[in-house]
Amino acid sequence: MNRKVTEFLYGDSYAYQNLLICVPSLLPPLVSKACHPVDKEALLDFKHRIISDPSELLNSWTVSSNCCTSWDGVACDVSGRVVNVSRPGLVSGNDFIEDTYMSGTLSLYLGNLSSLQLLDLSNLKDLKGPIPREFGKLSQLTYLFLDSNKLTGSIPMTFGYLSQMKKLYLSDNFISGSVPASVARHWTSVLLGLSGNLLSGPIPSTIGKWIMITKIDLHGNNFSGRIPAGIGNLKNLKFLDLSENKIGGSIPPSIGGLSELILLYLNENHLTGRIPSSISGLTSMQFCRLSDNKLTGKIPSSFGNLLNLQTLDLSRNQLSGQLPPQLAKLQRLQTLDLSFNPLGLVEIPNWFQELKLFRLILAKTGIEGQLPHWLASSSLSVLDLSSNSLSGNYLIGLVLKLVNNGLSGKIPVELGDAKKLSTILISRNKLIGAIPEKVINLNELKEFDVSSNRLRGRIPTHKAIIPVSAFKNNPGLCGAPLPPC
Repeated sequence: MNRKVTEFLYGDSYAYQNLLICVPSLLPPLVSKACHPVDKEALLDFKHRIISDPSELLNSWTVSSNCCTSWDGVACDVSGRVVNVSRPGLVSGNDFIEDTYMSGTLSLYLGNLSSLQLLDLSNLKDLKGPIPREFGKLSQLTYLFLDSNKLTGSIPMTFGYLSQMKKLYLSDNFISGSVPASVARHWTSVLLGLSGNLLSGPIPSTIGKWIMITKIDLHGNNFSGRIPAGIGNLKNLKFLDLSENKIGGSIPPSIGGLSELILLYLNENHLTGRIPSSISGLTSMQFCRLSDNKLTGKIPSSFGNLLNLQTLDLSRNQLSGQLPPQLAKLQRLQTLDLSFNPLGLVEIPNWFQELKLFRLILAKTGIEGQLPHWLASSSLSVLDLSSNSLSGNYLIGLVLKLVNNGLSGKIPVELGDAKKLSTILISRNKLIGAIPEKVINLNELKEFDVSSNRLRGRIPTHKAIIPVSAFKNNPGLCGAPLPPC
């Protein structure tokens, strides 16, 4: 699933934001010397390789000016050596430039900036070509941001020489190949972002030696093989995203050793086997996604120990058996998605009413019979029970997606009292009677679909833009946007 869509649906995009640690300022002392000629030549060569700069971000980079005092995005130390190169315009008094587009390639001469500590050319959108192997000469480089461009080729073997590296972001490019083992073994304390590339091969076995690392983001690649058991050694890890890859095998029990982990995304892989009970050791975890795999067995009762959990998504697996009542202890849980698992729930357990959920998604989990009355007074604002075998009247006051159930009776007029209601998706049921004018004219209504029911009468005049498809297959309905009565 597209990440932006996922974040919209589940409301935890701020998890990423909160876990990104800002780069400390590298503002140098007052400069007393002119820019070193080697550094100036290297930067001018980079400018020469930029073939399109519509925002004129590099206009200040001229042969006749001092690169330490006059060039946007460049900072030097007292000896005149360049220590900081960032997206031009961002350190020149402008807090924000809307268009930082640049087209061109990276200059191998940037490798001559021997005092460089920070290189930030991220989000220029159209930097192409490989990362020069000469970057391996930047022995003082601490922060390297090249994300959100169109870089190709592989991770240079020479990156193994970057012993001072603390943050390496190469995400959202077209970088391919495997992660060189000779490079990976040096990433013991690097904040690592390699997501959204074409990287393949196994996750480096040396991952167990990255003992000081706090963030690993490898999502959206083609990594395969298994999750190394050594991952449990990363006692400082707070953020682990291996989603949207081709990783197989089982989740290693050693993962329970990650007591500082806040976010665990393993969704959209080929994981098999049971969820290890050792997951109870992830006591700091707030966001957990294991969806879209081939996990089997029961949902471990040890999830009940994760008292900080806010999002739990186990959907689209092969999980079965009774739901552990220990989940009722998760009083901070906001989103629970167990959909598309052969759970054979039969009914929604009564202990669910002890939770303070915002979103409950139980589509195609085998629920039968009537909905419990306590749902109407719950904190839920999104309830998805699609593709089950429900019967009887449905609830009032929720944002509901109840497609393809056996719901019967009339659409209650009282539903129009739910002033914040923005989505009503109740197609493919057995609803009868007319569409209440009060319901179809809710001020916040954005989505409405009552197709494939047994509704009759004139469709009330309404302000919302509702397609004709939302009313079809109700033989007794008439009026705009359907044919007139």
